[in-house]
Amino acid sequence: MSSGRTTAIAGSLLTASFSAVMILSFTASADDQGPGSSKGGKAVDAAPTGVRLTTQLPESISVDNSSKETELTATVKNEGSKESGAVRLLVVGFDGLTVKNVQGCSEIAAGDLPKGSNSGFSCAVGNLAAGKSKSYDVDATFDLGKTGKICLPVQTADGAKTYWQQGPVPFGTNNPSPNAPATPLLLGTDNKPVAPGADKLPRTGPARELLPLGAVGAALLSAGAAGMWWSRRRPGQQPQV
Repeated sequence: MSSGRTTAIAGSLLTASFSAVMILSFTASADDQGPGSSKGGKAVDAAPTGVRLTTQLPESISVDNSSKETELTATVKNEGSKESGAVRLLVVGFDGLTVKNVQGCSEIAAGDLPKGSNSGFSCAVGNLAAGKSKSYDVDATFDLGKTGKICLPVQTADGAKTYWQQGPVPFGTNNPSPNAPATPLLLGTDNKPVAPGADKLPRTGPARELLPLGAVGAALLSAGAAGMWWSRRRPGQQPQV
């Protein structure tokens, strides 16, 4: 075998190996969100007998410090013994977390969003068989100078009933890293905002600092109550998406 041919074959093998490594690396980073969690979820309206709908969010996400972009997976699952009937999943952003797109879903009109939310999408899940789940890729942005929450209600197709609602549950970190390429955030953790380009946490104002614990708890309950709007509105007032 000539040296030229040997060199060409070696080069081809090296290129193939490099491509394989790149593909494996991309796959690993795309799926690196930790296990799914139903943290912050609760049943709302009674589901049909044999139907138990829940949702899951990743335990961790990563926010690009330059673009503020992040991505996550929202999953709805029927953990019951009977099919769910036609249902839909809503993906709604609050505060610093803004939902930009949910693959295969329709954007909720601004006038139909709940008070305090900034964005939302409606996903027609359809009839979910017992033990089955369906996942949706979510593109979002997260302003690390603010707190950020997400909410996943599961409703009947017409929005008349909400069988399950996860959130509004926060993503955040107690250890901001403004100078790093990305900041990891954990589900169920209140974000400690950091001012752009600063290494110190900003003061959020005396009013917040002087709030008694009871008032803080009431404020959090109010945020949760705002997310319960779907189950309290009349069927005719549901977002048409």
